[in-house]
Amino acid sequence: MSRAFTFPGQGSQAVGMGRELAEAFAPAREVFQEIDDALEQKLSKLMWEGPQEDLTLTENAQPAIMAVSLAVVRTLEAQGGFKLADKAAFVAGHSLGEYSALAAAGSFTIADTARLLKKRGQAMQRAVPVGQGAMAVLLGLEFDAASEIAKEAAQGEVCEAANDNGGGQVVISGAKAAVERAIEIAKTKGAKRSMLLPVSAPFHCALMKPAAEEMAEALSQVDLKAPAIPLVANVTASRVADPATIRDLLVRQVTGMVRWRESVLYMEAQGVTSYLEIGAGKALAGMIKRIADKEAAIASVGTPADVETILKTL
Repeated sequence: MSRAFTFPGQGSQAVGMGRELAEAFAPAREVFQEIDDALEQKLSKLMWEGPQEDLTLTENAQPAIMAVSLAVVRTLEAQGGFKLADKAAFVAGHSLGEYSALAAAGSFTIADTARLLKKRGQAMQRAVPVGQGAMAVLLGLEFDAASEIAKEAAQGEVCEAANDNGGGQVVISGAKAAVERAIEIAKTKGAKRSMLLPVSAPFHCALMKPAAEEMAEALSQVDLKAPAIPLVANVTASRVADPATIRDLLVRQVTGMVRWRESVLYMEAQGVTSYLEIGAGKALAGMIKRIADKEAAIASVGTPADVETILKTL
């Protein structure tokens, strides 16, 4: 069985995330402490006690989601007595999850990943004043149709497909007025449902160019090793292992589309038949189920019970 470890993106955060893991496993506690120390912030306390509105802030949500993913990875490795590279053909992550995937594969230290994601969240928030940008999900439309709607709605403003999540779910991003126009157009083009997303900035579109420039500078100052397992990158939907290429793709990812549907199809074409979502929530597993072959084994691993269950199959 060829296996991929996948890592969730923003939206998976919830108060209480990771607490059970920390209570049950020393390696998980060590990850949370390492991230608190790296950020000089009690992120774990915010994760476990809230308030939700502070946890949802992009600069907190991004490292918090990574923290749970890496706590699960370290726990699986410690409890199972193996390294991730022994059990996976690929790693892949959805947006910020790409950083979690790279940390899990040994490209970044956990401390560097936490600092990079804190900066990424802050840079994305600074790039566009609150209220000027928006994102919306278009349901029931395939990518080509959704992309055409975004182009039609732009009318000289930025409006682009941001996430191709598969199964008739495409997220668009851009100037607020243009995104609102796209929602109205989608209603006339067969969309089952279209709605604004509760996000604080228009991620993965051209408006994020200032954030991409900040991340280029930040990434240039961090040691990035070749991953022990090939990464399937958001921007190209294909494997990459060269550190210089990975660095470039992480910069391009800030303004580029998350090609998740194509990424899953690529892994499937490479023989992957099992997908594990590592970390908080189950959103990514749901996406993969809509894309992958119906015979594929798909599971989420985010709690002590999940860890115990999945270790029996690894």
